[in-house]
Amino acid sequence: MGKFLPLVVFVVLAWFLYDGLGRDTKKLPSPLIGKSFPDLEVEDFNTYKHYTTQSQLAGNITLVNVWASWCVTCRAEHQMLMEIAQSNNVKMLGINYKDTRKEGRFFLDRLGNPYEQIIFDEQGKLGLELGVYATPETFLVDSQGIIRFKRIGQLTPEIWKTQILPLIQQLKISAKTNT
Repeated sequence: MGKFLPLVVFVVLAWFLYDGLGRDTKKLPSPLIGKSFPDLEVEDFNTYKHYTTQSQLAGNITLVNVWASWCVTCRAEHQMLMEIAQSNNVKMLGINYKDTRKEGRFFLDRLGNPYEQIIFDEQGKLGLELGVYATPETFLVDSQGIIRFKRIGQLTPEIWKTQILPLIQQLKISAKTNT
């Protein structure tokens, strides 16, 4: 039996390597899909006022984008977010994650502000509730505050057109038929 142990270990390791090579790490399933967006008391980035997350989501289909000034991919994604904001297809809520207001403001002053509202999550408390492990991360939340989509990594025009925009249109139709 001792002769076969290295062979068994090799086969098991080879299988895990083979199985992992074909997986898209950007498509990790989120346990939050279909569940309510975490309802925490948060602080507004600009006004310092406190409110609950659900109070900002209620009644709107909202694209929630987790970003930081120190995030290189967030810079690359930002122009796409500016284009989405100009299209007026969806409310946009930003979460400034583990950042400083000074650096966050500098980032937005230089690149523009696509968000209607920004939550300041300096300690990463909301990010922790959302399971954020890398920025940027983007969520689509329906008008009842339910998370319908999650994207880890940069939003691209293709992802917007093929995945998010059709879902927004579907949620709008669904909301009209339920009223």
